[in-house]
Amino acid sequence: MAILTKKFNTLHDTAPFGSINNEDFAPAFDIAIEKTKKEIEAIIKTTDVPTFENTIEALAFSGLQLDRISNIFFNLHSAETNDDLEKIAQGVAPKLSALGNDITLNSDLFERIKYVYDNTNKDNLTSEQNTLLTKYYKDFVRNGALLNTDQKEELRAIDEKLSLLKLKFGENVLAETNAYQLFITEEDQLSGLPEGLKEAAKELASQHNKEGWLFTLNYPSYIPFVTYADNRELRKEMTIAAGKKAFQQNEHNNEQIILDIVNLRHQRAKLLGYESHAHFILEERMAQNPDQVKSFLNDLLLKAKPAAHEEFQELSAFAKETDGIERLEKWDGAYYAEKLKQQKFNLDDEKLKPYFQLENVLQGAFEVANKLFGLHFKEVQTIDKYHKDVQTFEVINQNGEFIAVFYSDFFPRKGKRNGAWMTSFKSQYVRNGQNERPHVSIVCNFTPPTPSKPSLLTFQEVTTLFHEFGHALHGMLANTTYPSLSGTSVYWDFVELPSQIMENWCYEEEALSLFAKHYLTNEPIPMEFIKKIKESASFLEGMATLRQLSFGLLDIGWHGQDPSNIQRIKDFENKEFKEINLYPDIAENAMSPSFSHIFNGGYSSGYYSYKWAEVLDADAFEYFKENGIFNKKIAHQFEKYILSKGGTEHPMVLYKKFRGQEPQVEALLKRAGLLK
Repeated sequence: MAILTKKFNTLHDTAPFGSINNEDFAPAFDIAIEKTKKEIEAIIKTTDVPTFENTIEALAFSGLQLDRISNIFFNLHSAETNDDLEKIAQGVAPKLSALGNDITLNSDLFERIKYVYDNTNKDNLTSEQNTLLTKYYKDFVRNGALLNTDQKEELRAIDEKLSLLKLKFGENVLAETNAYQLFITEEDQLSGLPEGLKEAAKELASQHNKEGWLFTLNYPSYIPFVTYADNRELRKEMTIAAGKKAFQQNEHNNEQIILDIVNLRHQRAKLLGYESHAHFILEERMAQNPDQVKSFLNDLLLKAKPAAHEEFQELSAFAKETDGIERLEKWDGAYYAEKLKQQKFNLDDEKLKPYFQLENVLQGAFEVANKLFGLHFKEVQTIDKYHKDVQTFEVINQNGEFIAVFYSDFFPRKGKRNGAWMTSFKSQYVRNGQNERPHVSIVCNFTPPTPSKPSLLTFQEVTTLFHEFGHALHGMLANTTYPSLSGTSVYWDFVELPSQIMENWCYEEEALSLFAKHYLTNEPIPMEFIKKIKESASFLEGMATLRQLSFGLLDIGWHGQDPSNIQRIKDFENKEFKEINLYPDIAENAMSPSFSHIFNGGYSSGYYSYKWAEVLDADAFEYFKENGIFNKKIAHQFEKYILSKGGTEHPMVLYKKFRGQEPQVEALLKRAGLLK
């Protein structure tokens, strides 16, 4: 406990994972919560007239110890969880929710904030200070500061229930992912599978004391299996297993949890005076309201649908011609898409993977960051790790100044949730003249090395690494005063710009030549492969766009209306997907019960932001392409106005300062091959 509540005596103040025990967390949370309460009480009890400094700034720097403990704990809960941590999370979530409400519903504190908001000459504040003041005032109003006592109690009860339901949702998805195993003993059933995947499956089986091959629903196992396995029945089994996670009649079913979450979110929004949860959320987004989101998604849908239907017909005809498949099913999609891609471009992941050894790709991301922003990454062994697979780096700028600590965690394991994400163990901020530098991490689930091969990435995994690294740059290059405006603390529909723009370098010869080298011979990736990577970038893009838009529309469907009349998850999804679905429905599958982004993550009413950010990133990268993909001047502008600024100004203001204009949707349509 003591180690978590005192200043860490470590290099760069990094978390001392090796000295932290699970039982340290609960009492440390209690101490930090009490300390935060005292800091808030000190602000309220100040007898001086409320000012920006003694109220707003004091509030901005309150709870730093609690934030630090929370960052460490909840990052472990996502990347290295166990039964003990899950129990602690269930215990601490209501306490954190209650503290949040204690602060935002405190009428004395709000009075001071309101006084500063009403009586401060905004011209005397910096743009960052103005943003912080407005943010606090609106946050308090949006979280119930103007409610009466009974309404505030109702809000507290809703928030406590939601915090537990969201945790339970995530734990159910993880439990269902871990519960399924496909064990194969007959080698002929492995037909079509890449050697690396078979080797990894054999290794996994041996870890479970079995002779044969073991496949799971973790992405490095599941995705290549349904992409390459010739055995259609096994592809079907895996696809259905993935699609019914938390949608089975067992203790991990998420159906009622979803209905409870959406109804509680709606009740909360109505209590605060909003038409729906989406109206509440989108008030603080670039998109502003659900109508604008639906208009944006439906406009793209209109442009993507004809191409998607043409592509689906082509894929169906190809499957019929190749194997006599009369009706293309969901378990056929990835398999025949890969075969058609090979036929069209003579290019598949198995040809590319030898050129994408994980260590080289990571080094490539570092070199791109060096060419653009002058950053140097030096691996250090003297920083504590929470797992042996984690790597730790010092990040230094071109002037030799320390910028950040960077953690990478790339391989799946039992206590780690699926997917890929960027996170932070410590935020950047400036206090008492000291620029506290951030500790940033990217977490992925790539195929681990085997006894005979290093970790070799698919091209999609390469873009995933660059994507998360883009988020990491947003965190590492942060240079703001206040922690709540630092790094990725921006509007949700702006946060994906730094990540998605980085993916573009993966398609450029000038960047690929830095790191795409054969793991055995060190030969650079052949020019013909680079050409085909670029040519195939928009392959089946209409179908991919339709899929992404369907998720955004499902999200707005759940959150943009009164959900109280929704009885059955499956019926609701069928209605929402009616005009979008290409494949026949699978009765025993549903999307929502494992849709963690919107029910356990931060994307409720915000899933559209992936497409929104694609417009931003396509337009921004077009600027680079016009002037050179490693153009120092444009990179400096991107760092100055986007990466370093965090949420200190409205994102459209920042974007226009960088680009000189508002983003143009045509750049995305052109890149996606959807402009006729």
